[in-house]
Amino acid sequence: MAIITIAREQASLGEEIAHELAKISGYALIDKDYLETKLNAIGITAEKREKFDEKSPGFWASLSQQRDDYLHFLKTAILDAAQQNDCIVMGRGGYAILRGVPHSLAVKITSPISLRVERTKKIFGCDNKRALQILEQSDHDRAGFHKFFFSTNWTDGREYDLTINTANTDPIHAATAIYALCKALVDKRKEEAGIQRIEDMVLAQKIVTEIIYTRKLPIHFLEAAAERGAVVLHGVANAQSSIDAALAATHAVPGVKHAESAIQLVQEFTVMP
Repeated sequence: MAIITIAREQASLGEEIAHELAKISGYALIDKDYLETKLNAIGITAEKREKFDEKSPGFWASLSQQRDDYLHFLKTAILDAAQQNDCIVMGRGGYAILRGVPHSLAVKITSPISLRVERTKKIFGCDNKRALQILEQSDHDRAGFHKFFFSTNWTDGREYDLTINTANTDPIHAATAIYALCKALVDKRKEEAGIQRIEDMVLAQKIVTEIIYTRKLPIHFLEAAAERGAVVLHGVANAQSSIDAALAATHAVPGVKHAESAIQLVQEFTVMP
């Protein structure tokens, strides 16, 4: 059992490889359609997603509550899928969200710009100049998305366990190589540790959901760190009563065995709505 994340450049055959990998491995494919269905169900509409989905948000959007909502529920949807194991997460910062999960394998799909231009020309029926503009905009957006939301360099090969250049391979052979490496690297020990790590991450997300979205407590920049039921809250609040309420909310979440606060108390703290 394992989780494979795939980051890809446009026209690098990333989608095609992911579909072939799903066929070969039998893993569930967590793609754009899957995540959009999940996000729609909790109120993150297409209009809201348009500001953030695999792009760097504008200045005002980056300061908005919608930005925080998008990131929180994107993480929730991906972790929900990862909890089932045996899945392939396509794009959306999956490799960054699942970084440090022992039974995950991060893959980047790339290709020479000249080849990507030719593929883009066929897809869009355009000339070289327009194809290059499309690719440059896509690369800029995806790099900005990863830098803004996850503080990662999307182009850095060190972010991934495996990088595949599709200049001299096809989706079937690329998918076969990915699956072979996954089976070679993920053993029973890593699988068990990874399942526990995902369980901790899911619990942390549930705690943030309870505090911010269910009880609507005024804790800013809230993050929860969980390990086998022990939880530490981080963030900023302007009243001790809010911190106490957050701890009470945390103890009410099933699976929490112990909780403590590292939330900073800052008087007269405000954020942009």
